[in-house]
Amino acid sequence: MCVFCIMCIADVEAYGRQVISVTEGDFVTLNTEVYIQRNDHIKWEFGQNNLCIAEVYENTISLYAGADGRFSDRLDLHWNGSLTITNIRSSDSGDYTVSRIYGSRRTLQMMFRVIVTAPLPVPEIIRNSSQCSSSSSESRCSLVCSAVNVSHVTLSWFKGNSLLSSISVSDLSISLSLPLEVDYQDKNTYSCVLNNPIRNQTTHPDITDLCEACSDSVHCCSFTEAVIRLVLSVLVAVATVAVLVDHFRFMKVEQKMRKHTSPSVP
Repeated sequence: MCVFCIMCIADVEAYGRQVISVTEGDFVTLNTEVYIQRNDHIKWEFGQNNLCIAEVYENTISLYAGADGRFSDRLDLHWNGSLTITNIRSSDSGDYTVSRIYGSRRTLQMMFRVIVTAPLPVPEIIRNSSQCSSSSSESRCSLVCSAVNVSHVTLSWFKGNSLLSSISVSDLSISLSLPLEVDYQDKNTYSCVLNNPIRNQTTHPDITDLCEACSDSVHCCSFTEAVIRLVLSVLVAVATVAVLVDHFRFMKVEQKMRKHTSPSVP
C-alpha cells in the first residue's frame, strides 16, 4: 500500500483536468513533466476512492495492482512522474490524480480523465434491394451503411467532402445504420465514415457494382413478370381454342343426327 494515504489539501497547486481518449487494448501515458527530485514523494491515485496505484518514495518506485488486481503488470511509472498504462481496458476509464507531497502537504496536483472506447469496426455497405425502383429516365437504389456494437460514435455519409447525413450514439452499445439513395449511373465519390474522438474508419461503395446490380434486379423482375403474363395468355388462348374445337365437333355430330332422324318426303 502507499506510504502516504491521508488526503492533504494544504498548499495544493492544482492544474485543470486533462481529458484523454484511448482505444481499448492500446496504451496511454499520462504526462506530468514533473521531474522527480531527491526525497520527492510522488503518488498516483485512481477513481473516486483515491485508490493508490503507483508512487515514488525515498528514490524507490512502487506499483500497486489494486485490491481487485485490475492494474497487475500493466503500470509503468517513469522518473519524470509520468504514468503509462498498457493493454488498457474499459474498466480503466475514470479520473487519475498525481500529487507531489512534502511532509503532510501536497504541493502539486494534476488530474486526468481517461475515456476508454471500444475499437472501431469498419462500416459495411450493402444494397437495400427492396428499395430498388425503375422508370423510363432513371434507375435508383438505396445503399445502407451499418456498424454493429458501437458506442460514442458518429456514422456519416459523404459525397466528396460534403456531409450528406449522419447519426450518433453516446453511451449504449448498439447497431447503427444509415441509408443513402443514389442513381445507379452516378459517378460521384461517396464514403461512409464511422468515427469517435480518437480515430475513424471509412468505406467507399462501388456504385457500379452495387447499383447496377440493383437496376438489373429491377429489369429482371419486370422480365419475369412479363414471361408469366405471356405464359398465362398462351394458356388462356389454348383453352379457348380447345373449347371452340369441341363446340364445332358437337355441332357436326348434332347435324348428322338430325339427318338420320328427319322423315323422308314422298
